[in-house]
Amino acid sequence: MTTTLPDGIDTFLAQAGWDSCVIEPLTGDASFRRYFRIRDTEGGRTAMLMDAPPPQEDIGPFLHVGRWLTDNGLRAPTIHAEDGSHGFILLEDFGDTRMRDHLDVVPDDEEAAYREAIDALVRLGKLPPGPFAPYDMATYQREAGLLTEWYCPAAGIAVDMPGYTAAWDEALAPLIARQSKGVTVLRDYHAENIMLLADGSQGLIDFQDALVGHPAYDLVSLLQDARRDVAPELERAMLDYYVSQTDVDPDFEADYARLGAQRNAKIVGIFARLWKRDGKPRYLGMIPRVWDALERDLAHPALAPVAAWFDANIPSDVRARRGGGLG
Repeated sequence: MTTTLPDGIDTFLAQAGWDSCVIEPLTGDASFRRYFRIRDTEGGRTAMLMDAPPPQEDIGPFLHVGRWLTDNGLRAPTIHAEDGSHGFILLEDFGDTRMRDHLDVVPDDEEAAYREAIDALVRLGKLPPGPFAPYDMATYQREAGLLTEWYCPAAGIAVDMPGYTAAWDEALAPLIARQSKGVTVLRDYHAENIMLLADGSQGLIDFQDALVGHPAYDLVSLLQDARRDVAPELERAMLDYYVSQTDVDPDFEADYARLGAQRNAKIVGIFARLWKRDGKPRYLGMIPRVWDALERDLAHPALAPVAAWFDANIPSDVRARRGGGLG
C-alpha cells in the first residue's frame, strides 16, 4: 500500500469543501485505482476518495453506472464531487466492513447475508436493462481467451487456440439467444464488493464495468466466489432461493453453468496476468478455488464442447494440481 498522495488532491478537496481534513491511504484492488479515507477534522465527516489516474483509468463509467443504480433504488455510494482530468471521485464512505470480512468473524450470518445479496440481484433483474453495452459473444470470447493468453503460456502449455474459440461458440450460442432482453450485469458481484453499512443494509462497489447480459452472471459471480469459499450446499440453497424469487426459464441452470465456466476461465487468466505482468503473486493462491469451480461447471452437459477441449489440451496432471503449477 503506497502512502504517496496524488498530485492535485489538496486543490480538489478544497474546491469540494473538504480543505480541513486528514487523508488516510487504504488498500487498493487489482486495478490502477487507489483509495483514501478523508476525515474532516472540524465537522467530523468522512468520505472516500477514489484516485483513478488517466489514461490507465476512466472515472466516466463508474459515475454513469453508479448514478443509474442510485436512480433505480440500488445502494451505490453518493457522489460528492468529481474531477475527470485527474481521475478523482469523492464518494460516500461505506465504511470498512465487507460482507466477506463480516462472515469471517460471524459465519452464522452467512445464509442471511447471501439471501440479502441475492435480493438485490432480484430487484436488479426486474428493472429494465440500463443504458450499457451488451454482453455479446465477442465479449464472452475475449474474456474466456484470457486463459489461453495468460494462464497456458505461464503453465508452459501449448494449446489449440482455434478449437478453444469454436468450443465456446458452441457452448454459448444457446445462451446468447436467451439473453436478448437482458438485465444489468455488474460483472464483479461478490463478497468483497458488497459492503455492510452502519444501518445493516448492503452497499455496492466496483460496478463500473456493467453491461447488459444474462441474469445468471452476477449470481454465479456471487456463489462461485474466487476470493471466498462458498460450500456447494450453500451454493445450491442460494441458487434455489434465487429461482424461487424470479421467473426463470427451464434452461437457467444450464446457463448458470455456462457462465460459471466462462467466468472462471477468465479469472484464471486474469490471476495469471496479475502475477506475470503486474507482479502480484498473491492472486496465485486463489487459482485452486477458481479451478475447482471451473471443473464443477465443466461437468454440466451444456459445457460438453468446452470440457472436451480441456480434456484434450490441459494435461490431467496439471488439472489435478488445480493451480496449474504457477508460481
